[in-house]
Amino acid sequence: MLVDVARTAIAAGTAEHAYSIAKDTARRMLRPVINGTGTLLHTNLGRAPMAWTHPESYWNLEYDLTNGERGSRSDTAPKLVAQACGAEAAIAVNNCAAALMLCLASLAENRKVLVSRGELVEIGGGFRIPDVMARSGAVLVEVGTTNRTRLADYQRGTNDHGDSVAAVLQVHQSNYKIVGFTEAPQTSELATLNLPLIVDIGSGLLDSRCPWLAGAPPKWLSNEPAARQTLESGADLITFSGDKLFGGPQAGIIAGRADLVAKCAAHPLARALRPGALVLGALQATALAYLNRDGTAIPFWRMATLTQESLRSRASKIGVGSVVDVASTPGGGTLPGVEIPSAGIALEGDQRGLLRDRERPIIARFQKGRTLIDLRTVHPDDDHEVRSALNMELETPRKPNEPAQSHDHDAQPNPQDTLRTEPTRTTTHNPTTTTTDGSRGSAVHEPGDNNPPEPRDTEQ
Repeated sequence: MLVDVARTAIAAGTAEHAYSIAKDTARRMLRPVINGTGTLLHTNLGRAPMAWTHPESYWNLEYDLTNGERGSRSDTAPKLVAQACGAEAAIAVNNCAAALMLCLASLAENRKVLVSRGELVEIGGGFRIPDVMARSGAVLVEVGTTNRTRLADYQRGTNDHGDSVAAVLQVHQSNYKIVGFTEAPQTSELATLNLPLIVDIGSGLLDSRCPWLAGAPPKWLSNEPAARQTLESGADLITFSGDKLFGGPQAGIIAGRADLVAKCAAHPLARALRPGALVLGALQATALAYLNRDGTAIPFWRMATLTQESLRSRASKIGVGSVVDVASTPGGGTLPGVEIPSAGIALEGDQRGLLRDRERPIIARFQKGRTLIDLRTVHPDDDHEVRSALNMELETPRKPNEPAQSHDHDAQPNPQDTLRTEPTRTTTHNPTTTTTDGSRGSAVHEPGDNNPPEPRDTEQ
């Protein structure tokens, strides 16, 4: 690879820049980073952090150790996930979009599926529910309106299209909200339509009671649909992500009625979308933590439930910069508008470039002339690295009255270093007006400051 870098530099007539080109090439390779942004499920940083490892070894991925015959990879981790969320059966695929596409291809190829117009969402990266449905072979039938859809709209759809309707799809608005003059039927109402009901809950909360936590469920989880309760309300199949509120690896889960799950597993797409041993092993470890009711073994839940006071204490012990109160966000296209009180460290000036340039990069955010590191998303074992990095930055010599610089290569943002924030849209409907607000960031204020915090500036 270094030879290729040297050839590139020589061909461009910039041989003296070969070292910087090699360095930039290395920086673009995958490596562990410290997440100081306060976004717990940061899509650009891999969403839920994982610590599962395994030795160099073969695995009984599709081998039944009880009888010595070929087994199924769905008999391991997916079966544990099904048990954890109260489903009859489950299978795992690459991601939630793949899970939804497989469900539709298995149950509704060349047939019609009813979906509310208020749920035709874009799930990020330009992927939209109508496009996913089209690729699956299902035919979209829109019912209701953007802000109000009633059970009668679905009933009218079944009457108008008759036996050509194969299923009803309900999609959770996980990365935006529609508020104001709105209406939508509950899952239990849609279950009365006598059609297979597929519910994409998206974020992957397993149980609204959160029995894996020592205390009560966090208040910011209110109204978030959970797998167990959605199935209890009458959903035949649910789909959700493995790397969001579930706190595991990137995966898509299909769970619910055993006969419908088996139909999905038998579809030719299932083999193309199936995960390997690494993902299934991490999924198994996460599912076992839920079954053991051990939320501390799941990094996402451990971080999400830290108290603000404990984070202030850590910030004080680091002893560099100013201790500030900040607001963390769940991220990952989940829980739009939710902010979790947090604490961290502030440095004057834009220090993000220097922090990214470390052997183990630290990803921070910038607001109102200050660099902020939210300790909620920093593992306590990494506090010493944060202290060392900040001490080195404060010792960097500057000319008198020279403001701190970002230390990026150019005055303009480098596209390779840009972090995309998760979309959070809030649309308010009333009889005469529709207003749309853009992305909402976290807020920061000094401890004891009674002034309301202002929205944070985010890297786009």
